[in-house]
Amino acid sequence: MADVSHTDERIKQTSRLRQALIRPELGGIVGTVAVFVFFFLFAHDSGMFNAQGVMNWSVVSAQFMIIAVGACLLMIAGEFDLSVGSMIGFAGMMIAIFGVTYELPMWIAILITFAICIAFGALNGYIVVKTGLPSFIVTLATLFILRGFTIFIPQTLERKTIIGGIREAAEGDWLASLFGAKIGKPIFQWLGDAGVISTFERGSRMGEPVVDGIPMLIIWALGLVIFGHWLLTRTRFGNWIFASGGDADAARNSGVPVTAVKIKMFMFTAFCATVFAVCQVMEFGSAGADRGLLKEFEAIIAVVIGGALLTGGYGSVIGAALGALIFGVVQQGLFFAGVESSLFRVFLGVILLAAVILNTYIRRIITGER
Repeated sequence: MADVSHTDERIKQTSRLRQALIRPELGGIVGTVAVFVFFFLFAHDSGMFNAQGVMNWSVVSAQFMIIAVGACLLMIAGEFDLSVGSMIGFAGMMIAIFGVTYELPMWIAILITFAICIAFGALNGYIVVKTGLPSFIVTLATLFILRGFTIFIPQTLERKTIIGGIREAAEGDWLASLFGAKIGKPIFQWLGDAGVISTFERGSRMGEPVVDGIPMLIIWALGLVIFGHWLLTRTRFGNWIFASGGDADAARNSGVPVTAVKIKMFMFTAFCATVFAVCQVMEFGSAGADRGLLKEFEAIIAVVIGGALLTGGYGSVIGAALGALIFGVVQQGLFFAGVESSLFRVFLGVILLAAVILNTYIRRIITGER
């Protein structure tokens, strides 16, 4: 009898180097290192890497990270959601309508908004799986529907498309503080007093550290990344996500509840978009009908930079988080480096193309694909 170990791919030994090279995070890791090296060389003395500079690009990266987690899991499940950006604008406006216009307690306004947005996510998923239509088309329609509501509702109720007063309405609200507060203020004050980080030298904030805490936006981003990575790599549901995106028919024949998996991933994507929206309106104190424009594409780009395949069944939440980090560092780094800000998209496009080519090339070499 022939030695099965030489013919059966299922029990073939794989070196750790080979395993590392075919990881989806490879492009994101290389891109992250390249970006940091570039800006350290050209912007190290610009303030980009002091406390305030680090906080600036960390906040921007966290924004991308929140929506990238949802987009990543959905893409691995084999679907897209192009309504994410409109969902952000819609969610922010609903909070303003319920909390400011109708003067409901802010925690109730936030919970109602989450319920509505997650319901839209479930509807997206239901239509996709029941009709067999491409999620690209279904969510493109939802993009326009939500953006239309985001403009129509405030114009009808308030005769304007920007509603302020959210920060005042959220004052002292327990749930709003989970999205708009900062943590670690005593620690940062101590660091300022010790001279580790800079403090204000004049004005009403004299003696206070320039960075006075970690925004909850960053905490939400890290929490969602940890949860998404755990769900994808440590649970049976994570295996179902990979299976649903890899080969839905084969997954169904194996007993995977593909319909439920895809609908839940659409709902989770809507949840992440709503988290982003709540953090945003709490930071700005207002909601605008134009919020969230192009965020759906930025989320997808971050996920692709992180190594996910557009065809589904392959990807990594950690890779998506690295893609989001690249986004934030590049966007803020160009400003610190004194580069024309309009080149941000050019720089990002180069990184995207390089990451995709690297991931594809390495995977083909290792797996023997053509």
